[in-house]
Amino acid sequence: MNPAPENSLYFSASLRQIEQANAQAGLMVRAGAAAADWAVELLGSRTAPILILAGPGNNGGDALEMASLLRTRRIPVEVVFKGQAERLPADARQSCQHFIGEGGTCLERIPPGVEWGMIVDGLFGIGLDRPLEGEYAELVQGINKLAGYLHCPLLALDCPSGLDADSGFCRGPAINATHTLTFIAGKPGLYTADGPDHCGHIRVHHLGLNHPLPKAADGELVHIEDFRHCLQPRRRNSHKGSHGSIGIIGGAHSMLGAPLLAGRAALKLGAGRVFLGLLDPQAPGVDFSRPELMLRKPEGIFDAELTALACGPGLGRSVHAAELLERALATSLPLVLDADALNILAFEEALQTLTRNRAAPVLLTPHPAEAARLLDLQAVVIQQDRIHMAQKLARRYQAWVALKGCGTVIADPEGCWWINTSGNPGLASAGTGDVLTGILTALLGQGWPSTEALLAACHLHGQAADQLLLAGIGPIGMCAGELADAARSRFNQWIAAAP
Repeated sequence: MNPAPENSLYFSASLRQIEQANAQAGLMVRAGAAAADWAVELLGSRTAPILILAGPGNNGGDALEMASLLRTRRIPVEVVFKGQAERLPADARQSCQHFIGEGGTCLERIPPGVEWGMIVDGLFGIGLDRPLEGEYAELVQGINKLAGYLHCPLLALDCPSGLDADSGFCRGPAINATHTLTFIAGKPGLYTADGPDHCGHIRVHHLGLNHPLPKAADGELVHIEDFRHCLQPRRRNSHKGSHGSIGIIGGAHSMLGAPLLAGRAALKLGAGRVFLGLLDPQAPGVDFSRPELMLRKPEGIFDAELTALACGPGLGRSVHAAELLERALATSLPLVLDADALNILAFEEALQTLTRNRAAPVLLTPHPAEAARLLDLQAVVIQQDRIHMAQKLARRYQAWVALKGCGTVIADPEGCWWINTSGNPGLASAGTGDVLTGILTALLGQGWPSTEALLAACHLHGQAADQLLLAGIGPIGMCAGELADAARSRFNQWIAAAP
């Protein structure tokens, strides 16, 4: 897959290589112009002055170029420069000299009592690899409070200061931007972990560089173009057997809801037949709200002619559950492992070997705590480096992985990765992962390749939540059982719009 420029993601080290390759292109001047243009747009009819914070590196140079251009447009600005001009990098030092030479003044602290129309964060951008401390930490915390008090836009240049542009992890205080203008290409940390809470609305400005860039993208944002070729309308001359038969194993005592949610979602995403293998001896023989589901003892799943299988929703961690997981791994079916299947897998080396050696694809959908168990780490370590942790899982288990959470990270066994940006906090409730399992297994059962199925399932799952949000349902109180209908609606819209 070749990412479109607007979907490309680059780590900081890659961007520095690109900057070096374009050292004569005047990137700092272009960045300042792009920032000035958006600031004018955001300022609108307000006449209040703009407060610009310029830091001790190239991000500060971008901010100073922006300040110079705003002054030429007769927009009042005040610059607080937190650094030493003689220690700035060459381009940034030149921008500082230009600003001062044109009559600008660099202040040491924020003037009190001013009703700012906008605040601009040009302190550190992508150049920070440590937590903010001391006066910088106090400054960032004060800026956040000031912007909140004034209800004015807070525009971050390239990346909110304090946020790791590669991982999205905040090691300490970080700017809470309402808008982020990022340069050349997207940075992964803006879209996962803490990034979405600190970036606000993100705009990418390519600074006029030609695409493709001299270095291939490190990853990309999930986009419908990644799987549009799989969105095929159904032939009129088809039947239920034409659309796959899937099995879902789970539902131990007191956890029957999980496989039911997954099964109902699979039906609504087009699986021709859905079999549920339920562990609870007292499990019902029929789901009266969805009688189309075929409920069986779990061993009966292996007698059905299936095209895809899922194991884990409500599975429990019993010996019986582990035996069923082993049987599932021994099949030649595309296999989705979620929830307790992942927890069992984490502690059973023999099952890990089976997973790695499967001829058919296996897809893992862990949340951070499950991922931590699979890698024998702490969940906080997973969250500090979500992209590399997803890649590590994919390599270790030779699997396709969706590391769930804010900005779900998808990785394949070859090392490719994506970040999904659809979805909202309404998904932070019980059972939504089971719905994702059902959607994913339904697509696999209908013959979708593993990569496209995982990308589409994650994107669709999030878009279903976004559709509910637009309808006034949530985010607070959004229930997992509400997602399947929204996902069905969006999926059919995708297919209707496909060429």
